[in-house]
Amino acid sequence: MIDHSDIVSSVQKSAAERIIYLPHAVRQMSRPDRMILVADVRNVVERGELVEDYPEDVRGHSCLLLGYKLDDTPIHVVCSPKEDYLAVITAYIPNFEEWQYDYKRRRRR
Repeated sequence: MIDHSDIVSSVQKSAAERIIYLPHAVRQMSRPDRMILVADVRNVVERGELVEDYPEDVRGHSCLLLGYKLDDTPIHVVCSPKEDYLAVITAYIPNFEEWQYDYKRRRRR
């Protein structure tokens, strides 16, 4: 079991082994209005900031990371570290309707 406080280092360690993109992630990344590259996701995984932690996720302990594309476009990546790979569940560009200006806190509904 992954220690709640150590999720980011677990993500980075798993990503160093291999990154697997689940079908939902591929669909979201390839949308014409997003076009998130594999290199963008790798950058978020390697340098991103933890936004939310989901220790009880049915897919296994996962988390939401925030990072940026080279043009400073914010990216959210939801991923789940496994022993020998990192599963990227989804990647998307957060919007102001759902997220605060810093993309780290959800807006209240």
